[in-house]
Amino acid sequence: MKNLLTNKWFKFILVGLIYSLWVVWTESYWWFLGLAVLFDIYITKKVHWAFWKKKNPPNGKQTKFVEWVDAIIFAVIAATLIRMFFIEAYTIPTSSMEKSMLVGDFLFVSKVSYGPKLPNTPLSFPFVHHTLPLTSSTKSYVEWIKRPYKRIAGFGDVKNNDIVVFNFPEGDTVATLMPTQSYYNLVRNYGRERVWSDTRTFGEIISRPVDKRENYIKRCIGIPGDVVEIKDGQVYVNSKEQQHFPGMQFDYIVTTNGTPINKRLLEKIGISKADQQVFNNSQFLFPLTQAQVDEISKLNNVTSVKKVNMAAGNWDKNIFPFSQNYPWNVDNFGPLPIPKKGETIQLNMTNLPIYERIIALYEEHKLEVKDSTIFIDGAAAGQYTFAMDYYWMMGDNRHNSADSRYWGFVPEDHVVGKAVFIWLSLDKEKSLPAGIRWNRLFRTVH
Repeated sequence: MKNLLTNKWFKFILVGLIYSLWVVWTESYWWFLGLAVLFDIYITKKVHWAFWKKKNPPNGKQTKFVEWVDAIIFAVIAATLIRMFFIEAYTIPTSSMEKSMLVGDFLFVSKVSYGPKLPNTPLSFPFVHHTLPLTSSTKSYVEWIKRPYKRIAGFGDVKNNDIVVFNFPEGDTVATLMPTQSYYNLVRNYGRERVWSDTRTFGEIISRPVDKRENYIKRCIGIPGDVVEIKDGQVYVNSKEQQHFPGMQFDYIVTTNGTPINKRLLEKIGISKADQQVFNNSQFLFPLTQAQVDEISKLNNVTSVKKVNMAAGNWDKNIFPFSQNYPWNVDNFGPLPIPKKGETIQLNMTNLPIYERIIALYEEHKLEVKDSTIFIDGAAAGQYTFAMDYYWMMGDNRHNSADSRYWGFVPEDHVVGKAVFIWLSLDKEKSLPAGIRWNRLFRTVH
């Protein structure tokens, strides 16, 4: 057995088989040329591929430095392949998914759940996203090689209520001094001329490829072909009420008899300091789950707990699709069909605001409007057929989530993976070790 494991032909056949399965999985068959390299590495040994090593070192041993270099190169390659094709670490930076996911949760995202997405920009600095370490805006990638969207086979498709990590759809353009804010929302609020000219406030305006846009995490509310609607904060999918998750929360106005609520009691209930907004001595604004509503309603000095709700018809201009034809808001929205690959819709000036970003940006057509006539790639168009599937994502913290209500559909080529496992959780308001949320360690994500 020992002789078999050290036999060069056995090694070549084993590694070659694993490599061939990977090539078939990625459907990039020109990579089969790599078998010639493996044959030379294990059998003929004509080329000195490990150029950082001495070919015939004294006593058959490499120096410690070379051994370290060898180990680092192997670790970088192995970790890069694991992150690209199998699983990647991610952390929750904002409260948009509370209380289902908490700020400070560290989790693993499965790439194979929906199929790994091959990188659009394969030439990049390892282990970072879009910006080089120790810099504020230096790109960590180069665009000398650009690849079209391609997703290889996975275990399944995105399903309703999955918690999904995806690239921010409006992250194609970024103001470098306000990288966490939507460039398009900045333009709506301040005007394009100011955003581009006031570099002291907004910084430089840059573009990013799909795979280098910010990573967001939300719950998938609608899949292709669904119809999503929100009535007084309640989500309906295909006219059916969406189930309530234990961690889902809304903003509530809590009124007392004039006395404040004990801060330690609020912490015990699970309301963090960052979530405590005080209007006056008798009124407070808290994001609460239904369980927290039940608890806080029992307090002796609490006289009422009222859910915040923006009435239907009160148009919020920051809500998708940013058109007076659709006077929607965060609590009353839709109905809105979710586009499906291969589906053909009738296109007109009324519904164009819903689909113009899909046509012009996500599916890269030339879209123009002349004398109330829509032109796609130079031809008058009265209908459009979608080339990709789209999804509707929302945070469980319904009144404190920048989600599809603010920027619309998530294209399939933006989907990164499925959140599956929390391996660490740290409370930023507490120091270690008290800040470790022991009850959240090694928990699967639901």
